Amino acid sequence: MKKRLLIVATGVSIIFLLLFGTYKLMNSRSFQVFGGLTDKVETNQKVVALTFDDGPSKNVNSILPLLEQYKAKATFFLIGHDMEQYPEEAAKIAAAGHQLGNHTYSHNRMVFKTPSYIKKEIENTDQRIREAGYKDEIDVRPPNGKKLIGFPFYLSKHHRDTIMWNLEPDSFYTSADDKVNYVKKNIKPGSIILMHPMYDQTGEELKAIEGILKALTDQGYTFVTVDELQER
Repeated sequence: MKKRLLIVATGVSIIFLLLFGTYKLMNSRSFQVFGGLTDKVETNQKVVALTFDDGPSKNVNSILPLLEQYKAKATFFLIGHDMEQYPEEAAKIAAAGHQLGNHTYSHNRMVFKTPSYIKKEIENTDQRIREAGYKDEIDVRPPNGKKLIGFPFYLSKHHRDTIMWNLEPDSFYTSADDKVNYVKKNIKPGSIILMHPMYDQTGEELKAIEGILKALTDQGYTFVTVDELQER
């Protein structure tokens, strides 16, 4: 009886460890099994990458003038489906000289998906990005930052990195002031900042973006695209 209980307990422990390991791997911001991953860049230069996930939406029309005001370049990780809804806004981002990244077509989590599903999600969005007029390398970021084996394996086969981040003010705070203070406290040269301004209707996210642009510019930072940051 004791031996049977020991076997059962061992089996349960192994299953728990496997599930916990899968969860940690799926959510890791700085590690994956296959291919390259960038969550920040080691540099002494005061450069950072401001990145926006999701969309595009009509909010692009408020974001672009703000970036222009501070002479900042940003990286927009766009959803293929949303690009079909707002093709003019996607084209405006490309025309303004910002980087367009791939955030999949449907924004479904890229875990436990078939290779054909992942391929379709990436390639359909790549096509929308090219139709928007963007001609440079297309970086990729998984929805919600979640990935296991299939997604990074597909990217590694096509010589593409997974782009993550090391600062995420939206995950901890709702007010613009708190988000700005979080970034000011934690910023380092080579940081990649993640924000979600596309669906915000309160104005707080736009206010936070402006606060971050001003605060870091005052500290001597320059805002570059992810591609430019990786070249440092």
